[in-house]
Amino acid sequence: MSKQHRTSIGGQAVIEGIMMRGPEKTSLAVRIPDGSVDVEVWENKKITAWYKKTPFIRGIFNFVDTMRLGYQCLMKSAEKSEYNEGEPDKVDLWLNRHFGEKTTKVLTGFASVVAVVLALFLFIVIPTFVVKGINTVFPLGVFSSLAEGVIKIAILVGYMAAVSRMKDIHRMFQYHGAEHKTIFCYESGEELTVENVRRQKRFHPRCGTSFLLIVVIVSVLVTSVVSWSNPWLRVVLKILLLPVVVGIAYEIIKLAGRYTNLCTKIISAPGMWLQHITTQEPDDEMIEVAIASLQPVLPQVEGSDRW
Repeated sequence: MSKQHRTSIGGQAVIEGIMMRGPEKTSLAVRIPDGSVDVEVWENKKITAWYKKTPFIRGIFNFVDTMRLGYQCLMKSAEKSEYNEGEPDKVDLWLNRHFGEKTTKVLTGFASVVAVVLALFLFIVIPTFVVKGINTVFPLGVFSSLAEGVIKIAILVGYMAAVSRMKDIHRMFQYHGAEHKTIFCYESGEELTVENVRRQKRFHPRCGTSFLLIVVIVSVLVTSVVSWSNPWLRVVLKILLLPVVVGIAYEIIKLAGRYTNLCTKIISAPGMWLQHITTQEPDDEMIEVAIASLQPVLPQVEGSDRW
């Protein structure tokens, strides 16, 4: 690219690698045990369904697609990098015996279900009952929803900070930083070299981290009208309102990525702060992987990837 622009290309850090999704292709680059970089590229499916293009509706389906793709790439990267490779235990043997080649799909599906249940428990059930308990001792009144939001943010930040101390997660966060730096380098119109990428910022306004915080903030506003009379009823209603929350948050993150002004800077600021935890400075080998993942998905027609 000869001039600066905002790209729609986005990525995700995986185990010892990075997935990049462009307007036409998706790639997965992983550093494999022999030291080389394995790059797999495939064509994206054409988006023709109206519900994937309609504002406030598209966010729900695109979010689900992103989660599905992310889990698939995470499992692929674990296989390619031979993560925790060793003698199979009893669980591995049982899974292989009962599911054979479908074992990876079964594990992906199980991990997805567990992740959803855990997220609902952490960000819906716990905040609801904690605030309900506080209200019995010290009535919060109209500030109940605000207190619930503060608890959600505290759980999110605390969880991110805790897992970032794990060696494997720290490396993944370094790859996350490499992904952001590489996209910034491309957006600035500079040649994709390790030297050019290294000096870029690692905090990007269109990061999924920002999306998570926006979801929390929007959920506070949307669920402020839900009754506190019965905590279990409130939990159920909040779950039913999740598609609405995700749909609104998706449009906000797109707006923040498209324009640069005081409003969008305010919207992006909390997510940029949280990226001090979820992104770390990468080494040169990680940057090489990020470049290898971005190059195959660059558009053939200049500018066709504009945000």
